Amino acid sequence: MTKSIVISGPPAVGKTTVAKGLAEEFQLQYLSGGDVLKEMAKEHGFDSDGDDWWDTVDGMKFLNQREVDSSFDKKLDEKLTGLFNKGGMVITSYTLPWLIQDGIKIWLEGSHASSTKRMQSRDNMSSEDAYEITKERFDKNKALYKKLYDFNFGEDKSVFDVIINTDNLTAQQVIDVTKETVRKLI
Repeated sequence: MTKSIVISGPPAVGKTTVAKGLAEEFQLQYLSGGDVLKEMAKEHGFDSDGDDWWDTVDGMKFLNQREVDSSFDKKLDEKLTGLFNKGGMVITSYTLPWLIQDGIKIWLEGSHASSTKRMQSRDNMSSEDAYEITKERFDKNKALYKKLYDFNFGEDKSVFDVIINTDNLTAQQVIDVTKETVRKLI
């Protein structure tokens, strides 16, 4: 497959799980936009190790810094756009679907309650903490991308080829639905 695929959606909706499943199924290279951004954070003195780093005080501090200095996001999006356009990639990204023209764009939809449960079990935290973190991350990212690119993250889904609601599906069911969807779009 020469097309690239981008997976987007709110925090803790299953983007990484689905992207890795698609990469394996279609022999594509997987890349997490969040991981690339974490590497950029590390270059600026943050200890960004761990899958749950975004949910820590330090991760939120970096998010606050990005609100003031858009160069992090601009550099990230430039890099991701270049890689995506080469083809053969599955990339998770909040912004990429609005910045590219080609490829397959998938939005994973999920309620805040579902994301809270997913984060709670994934990151071993209380439901109250998971709720607050997912809400704050979503709200801050939404405001950041509105300011940077003037799109409404989570509201304007017109750029997507397909929207998949993950609320009542297991991770494997979401992967299976997404694989079938990609087969139809290639």
